[in-house]
Amino acid sequence: MNHEHHHHQDHSADQHNKPSAVKEIAHDEHQHHHLAKGEAMQHKGMHDKHAGHHTEGFLKRFWVCLALTIPVVLLSEMIQHWFGFQISFPGANYVLLILGTIIYLYGGMPFLKGMVSEIKDKAIGMMTLVALAISVAFIYSVAVVFGLQGMDFFWELATLIDIMLLGHWLEMRSQMAASRALESLVALLPAKVHVEKNGEVTDIDLKDLRNEDVALIKPGEKIPADGLVIEGRSYVNESMLTGESVPVQKEKDEKVIGGSINGDGSLRIKVTGAGKDSYLNKVITMVQTAQSAKSNTQNLADKVAKWLTIVSITIGVGTFIYWFSTGHDLAFALERMVTVMVTSCPHALGVAIPLVVAISTTISATHGLLIRNRTAFENARRLTTIIFDKTGTLTKGSHEVQSIIPLSNTFTEGEVLSFAASVQQNSEHHIAHGILRKLKERNQTLLKVDDFQYMQGIGVSGNVNGRKVLSVGPNYFKKNNLNSPAIPDAVNQNIETVSFLLIDDTPTGIITLADSIRETSQEAIAQLKEMNIKSFLLTGDNEQIAKAVSEKLGMDGYLANVLPHDKQNKLKEFQAKGEIVAMTGDGVNDAPALAQADVGIAVGSGTDVAAETADIILVNSDPKDVVQMIHFGRATHKKMIQNLLWAVGYNVIAIPLAAGVLSPKFVLSPALGAVLMSLSTIVVALNAQLLKRQFK
Repeated sequence: MNHEHHHHQDHSADQHNKPSAVKEIAHDEHQHHHLAKGEAMQHKGMHDKHAGHHTEGFLKRFWVCLALTIPVVLLSEMIQHWFGFQISFPGANYVLLILGTIIYLYGGMPFLKGMVSEIKDKAIGMMTLVALAISVAFIYSVAVVFGLQGMDFFWELATLIDIMLLGHWLEMRSQMAASRALESLVALLPAKVHVEKNGEVTDIDLKDLRNEDVALIKPGEKIPADGLVIEGRSYVNESMLTGESVPVQKEKDEKVIGGSINGDGSLRIKVTGAGKDSYLNKVITMVQTAQSAKSNTQNLADKVAKWLTIVSITIGVGTFIYWFSTGHDLAFALERMVTVMVTSCPHALGVAIPLVVAISTTISATHGLLIRNRTAFENARRLTTIIFDKTGTLTKGSHEVQSIIPLSNTFTEGEVLSFAASVQQNSEHHIAHGILRKLKERNQTLLKVDDFQYMQGIGVSGNVNGRKVLSVGPNYFKKNNLNSPAIPDAVNQNIETVSFLLIDDTPTGIITLADSIRETSQEAIAQLKEMNIKSFLLTGDNEQIAKAVSEKLGMDGYLANVLPHDKQNKLKEFQAKGEIVAMTGDGVNDAPALAQADVGIAVGSGTDVAAETADIILVNSDPKDVVQMIHFGRATHKKMIQNLLWAVGYNVIAIPLAAGVLSPKFVLSPALGAVLMSLSTIVVALNAQLLKRQFK
């Protein structure tokens, strides 16, 4: 295991030997937990801000226009006629004109601007159609106020704009998932560093740290940069960077990675990779590239809306020409054209998708699934392969006691556990934590320990109840040229860590620990099989551990000894074969792979950065939620398609009616067209609500 590690660190360190200043990665503000304004982030931040501003803009416009719509509706002849009331005063139509103009210009502005950019991009779509419909309706209504024969469209115009603004706000809200990955990555580094210069230790800001500096890292502190240990011994927790579940022992001449957490020893390191040269910074760059390469699949709705727009404009203009040339007056021909535009306005299409998204996002959240990228969530239904990062996903990521074996009749199993836990109680080692958890689980009490001593890389010793007690690993016997007690065959040494208990120098017991598999993992893998989805285990652990876990769970295979920077490549290999791949992970080292995957799933217990690059976050770290997520994805997609079919089907019938196919027997008025269009939107909205019934 260590061997792979060194190899990995050599690899990363080779890339880090270029001296450089640490301007980029951290900033004065870093102490206040702000993101260093790395150039790459600046652009993204601006974009997110802009998007956020935009979303709020739609909502604000909606409320303002909604307030103005009330008097417009009350002053409309059509509405008064329908509901049998009358409000009239001299100049009422000018009041309508003023209100209508404000709604058109203020509420319609995003659509008018949208039309301009759609035309520039040669991609006309919903914005263009909405803008055209409201513009034709507005111009026609203004003409009516100034004497053109006919009925104005102000109330249709107002309600049209209101519904469109609301639809767009819903859509944008569900699309906004700005990535704060890099902020949480930078947060892995400490703000201050203890640097030794001319025999004196001073604290400096991280940004002032340079290569070749000598830094002092106290127990429990974060390591500020990549470096080489000059003095000291300690176990370092690199799990958030390399996914390696076990803390790695570091001593003189070994390499450490910036962002990892020092264990219980002090280290003096010579900085070799500060700032831009660091492994962490390389991860940041990888995450960025993978993220920017992931395009949001253009919604089917947009495509449909685009065609609908072309059809509507063609039919609208055709309708106008037809009626006008067959001797009907301008008002009638215009009315037909506006009715076609208003009726075929892809409202239902605009709401069809965002509503389903908003609802499925909410339901998912109550089921412990946080969706950050809807494109990926919609892709979940097409998955063919899921790659699980072992540590902390399929397994608990913490070492649990597997067996307690007394080596003589003098001590019972309970006593072996009690002595081992008592002597280990002051140790921070993961083995100590595992043994203490077991003691707690059995409600046994701790005995007092004196003369506690931590022996680096060997174990601990102390006096418990007046007896000399040692809890040690196999190294103890090698170092003292003693024969190690025989380990029973039942213990699988490939996957279990063995700890020996010696009382008064006599071996009295063996405790084995292993990273235990989550209870729900087996069920999750079985359910994926039923759905014809292949599952693979991806881990930095050795072949035996990987094989044991994947066989026990009945997976389709495993990839062992995978170094963090290779995870992304492994995913690319699967994708190159045409597989649609989901990846679950929980460490910083998984971030580039999560960004590369078609669907990146972060497990809740994982680090923030994994969550920030993932498309979906599983709050409860339960592998069964992966299955749940696919079911959700499929149900959501189904609803979207139903809504699209309804929205399109409605238009197939409504457009010809609006164009006046059945004239003079039946002529669809613009007002009725707008009502039909609103009804179609309501049907779509109700259908979206049915999702809630499905996942009670």
